[in-house]
Amino acid sequence: MGWLEFTAALLLFLASHAIPVRPPVRPWLVRRLGLRGYILSYSLLSLAILAWLVMAAARAPYVGVLPYWEGFRWVPLLLMPLACLLAVAGMMRQNPLSFGGLGLRAFDPAEPGILAVSRHPLLAAMALWGGAHLLANGDLAHVILFGLFAGFAWIGMGLIDLRKQRQLGQAEWTRLSRNTARLNLARLRPSPSEAALAGAVFLALLLLHAPVIGYHPLPW
Repeated sequence: MGWLEFTAALLLFLASHAIPVRPPVRPWLVRRLGLRGYILSYSLLSLAILAWLVMAAARAPYVGVLPYWEGFRWVPLLLMPLACLLAVAGMMRQNPLSFGGLGLRAFDPAEPGILAVSRHPLLAAMALWGGAHLLANGDLAHVILFGLFAGFAWIGMGLIDLRKQRQLGQAEWTRLSRNTARLNLARLRPSPSEAALAGAVFLALLLLHAPVIGYHPLPW
């Protein structure tokens, strides 16, 4: 039953990310919900299914894949603050080059903010989250789960770039993206508000990890 639940949750998660974004489904939903309503509803649905998927992976039978190494438990603690910063800063800024950019801060091609680090900050955060937790959880269910997220996020960056180039046209794409990167962490210059909010989110994740996920994230 553990594998059956995990498979069902995984298939539902994949379907929820494939169907609502496809034409003609997405335009139909946007017309009825509005763009912000569509993104909010889509995000809440994704989070609900994600929560089920994570719990289903924890209940799946243990099958070891990666060798256990105590040092791997530190990887999420080192990478998740960065993932939180990318996600928080990405949600705070409008982003015509990717999804999820409905923040209050307008996009300026000359001063793209977090988009100088990544045009797809939410996907970059997902890739870091998936890769870090894959190493820390070496059983088959979690390798599938987090490997899927990391791979989906990384491939998605390239696919969105191609789609946006077609939608915007080459000249407009070049104008908007000239100071951005697919992923360049050397450009990371967070504002104090972004860093403070990301720190609060990371702390909340640490405190909620054990009661919600059932696993204490600290390696001591």
